[in-house]
Amino acid sequence: MTEAAIKLDKLEIDALSELVNIGVGRAAASLRHMVGEEVLLSVPSAEIMQREQAWGLIEKDSGGGLVAIHQHFEGSFSGCALLVFPEMKSLELVRAVVRTDLPLEDIIDLEQEALAETGNIVLNACLATIANILKQNLKMSLPQVRRGNGAALLGDACGDVPGDLLLFLYISFTVNSQNIHGYIVMLMDLPSLATLKQLIGEYIAGLTCQRA
Repeated sequence: MTEAAIKLDKLEIDALSELVNIGVGRAAASLRHMVGEEVLLSVPSAEIMQREQAWGLIEKDSGGGLVAIHQHFEGSFSGCALLVFPEMKSLELVRAVVRTDLPLEDIIDLEQEALAETGNIVLNACLATIANILKQNLKMSLPQVRRGNGAALLGDACGDVPGDLLLFLYISFTVNSQNIHGYIVMLMDLPSLATLKQLIGEYIAGLTCQRA
């Protein structure tokens, strides 16, 4: 099996983006209860790319350190999922989630728990939605929070997942009138990516039959 053989075509990417957006819509509803007001989430694009390319894009945009909430998932397709933010953006997100007007430097003690819960909600919603619609089951580990640069985060969080390809998703948050952007990264080995591609193909075929 080669990397080229499991890359998603445009139709498959569009279908996967649709599934992820359903998931983040559900995550937004859960976060709305946490922050007490409307939360908007969207994933405007999805792409399969090399690790180095993904982390290059993230680090170029971060302007400093990164924070990642990561969870492992197991099932028909397995791997490691990360929700990644530039560090300053993560502090803004925490302040919105904990509903406090304290200065950013005074809420660092609250950051770990708030980030873990936010990551748990977003990653679980995305992965559970993808799995449910594709008629699969996934088991998720507990969320963990890490800091560092892209290569270090990926090595620390997902070093046990082989392969150089990952699913890269840009995610946009609007919370408390603040626009906070981040990324969802899903690292899977080639067999898992091949399974995901097959399941998405079956999902597209099912939709085509329904519309015929």
